[in-house]
Amino acid sequence: MPQGLRPFLADLFRIAVAAAHPRSCLPPLLPQPPAGRVILLAAGKAAGSMAEVAENFYLDELRLPPERLTGVAVARHGYGRPTRVVGMIEAGHPIPDAEGLKAADRALELADSAGEDDLVLVLMSGGASANWIAPADGVSFEDKQAVTRALLRSGANIGEINCVRKHLSRIKGGRLASHAHPARVVTIAISDVPGDDPAVIGSGPTVPDPTTLADARAIVAKYKLVLPDSVTRALADDNNESPKPADVAFAASTFALAARPADALHAARAAISAAGYECTYLGDRVEGEARDVAKAHASFARELRIKGRRAVILSGGELTVTIAGKGRGGPNQEYALALAIELAGMPAVAALAADTDGTDGGSGSASDPAGAFADGETAERAKALGLDPAAFLADNDSTGFFSALGDLLVPGPTFTNVNDFRAIVVDRT
Repeated sequence: MPQGLRPFLADLFRIAVAAAHPRSCLPPLLPQPPAGRVILLAAGKAAGSMAEVAENFYLDELRLPPERLTGVAVARHGYGRPTRVVGMIEAGHPIPDAEGLKAADRALELADSAGEDDLVLVLMSGGASANWIAPADGVSFEDKQAVTRALLRSGANIGEINCVRKHLSRIKGGRLASHAHPARVVTIAISDVPGDDPAVIGSGPTVPDPTTLADARAIVAKYKLVLPDSVTRALADDNNESPKPADVAFAASTFALAARPADALHAARAAISAAGYECTYLGDRVEGEARDVAKAHASFARELRIKGRRAVILSGGELTVTIAGKGRGGPNQEYALALAIELAGMPAVAALAADTDGTDGGSGSASDPAGAFADGETAERAKALGLDPAAFLADNDSTGFFSALGDLLVPGPTFTNVNDFRAIVVDRT
């Protein structure tokens, strides 16, 4: 990789992540305690860190008696934090596990216990859909896992995936707010979805759901999903329709965003300008098949190079991968591999694509890679090692490819999640 560009790209990633960490963005939004209890319910990859920050606020800054703070936080395995009062559970992601069942049951139990003098503080972040697993009546845990696997392999986007999951759940799609009524519900979220739609973040457990059972069935048909009979029956059962805006459960419910993908990318843009580069900003809502987006971005880089511009192409959003092979790797690594093929031979260009939560695809381990570096020499270096980049791409084995080259980014858990971070540096020399 051109000298100095990899550290610069890694610094941009760290700057983006820091701007979205709960310690930076959560405290100003935390509400004052009520006459009764603060019942803290947190879910997602930032749940541990959000709960930790909230505990510091209530117990240390406001001196709230510990007996007036209770709750449970659930995060992906390896993403827990050392909370003091709030229970901390680590659960499966993206495939839910028994710990997610336990966490959801505990959250519903606490919500059901809330009275008019209590505050139910819901701290949401990406990953909550898998971490809070409460299957609809008649749907087994194993069937819910099967649905998740089928959706993840289909190429469906996050909104489509969550639409189906919301209609197969007792906690998602506004149902948690129904359990907490008549208590006041305050939801604070770190967004990981393009457009920052509250109904999509973590499958919107405390907000009205604009999607319907018919929408969920249409998604199943669109991707030709073969689902268990219990799931098909549940998606045809009107009792599984989600709460809509007029529902009384939302009368005392508010929602606020603590951090958005745009906030993280704004911090990176400032650092890019400070380093003397112009920023070609493609936005925080880029979606599509990873390899197709990579091809388009490589064309942008080629144009900038021809024009002699010194620039960084910056984008966020959430890419997808339609799995045809048997390899390992997430959308960011697949993007980087496809980009390396397209940039082959181009001098003074380098890129990083990574997930801001610290993991991109993988086995569900906290040590999974977050993404990968690529440049104009990546394909040539690979071929010198006897590796065919196109063959690895065809097998969806981006992790195997970049592992062999030593080009994976493995930061470990970042304890936040504002989705993809992609930067391509185009220099002159």
